[in-house]
Amino acid sequence: MKQIENFVKSYLKKENFVKSYLKKEIPDIRPGDEVRISQKIPAYDKSSVGKKEGEKEKTQMFEGIVIAKKHGKEMGATITVRREISGVGVERIFPLHLPTIEKIEILKRGKVRRAKLYYLRKVKGKRAKLRTKEIAKAPIEKE
Repeated sequence: MKQIENFVKSYLKKENFVKSYLKKEIPDIRPGDEVRISQKIPAYDKSSVGKKEGEKEKTQMFEGIVIAKKHGKEMGATITVRREISGVGVERIFPLHLPTIEKIEILKRGKVRRAKLYYLRKVKGKRAKLRTKEIAKAPIEKE
């Protein structure tokens, strides 16, 4: 009986630990959405050679189409974002609850019938375009 109590206590401690790292404000991201992700990365320049790491940070933006979303909203949730840069396809996988991600903006909503858009890796030109839905943006109030 005592083993079960200890197991339950340790499980609850782990659950609370995980909850403390979960982000509360994650937008409703779906495959087909065009997103812009802001991520903090360490800034390196020639003058900082030999200095301690992590002193300077800069924000790097990555903009592209979400081709896959995995694991819902749990701790290990990820999205795969694809972008074509000068004719070369680039994909990045972003964990949604990563502490270095500052914000995720949804620029356009894509109208798709698939949960995974891996076919976009093969197609080029007009076939790679997705139909879009308009997003109603909240009016900005001036004080």
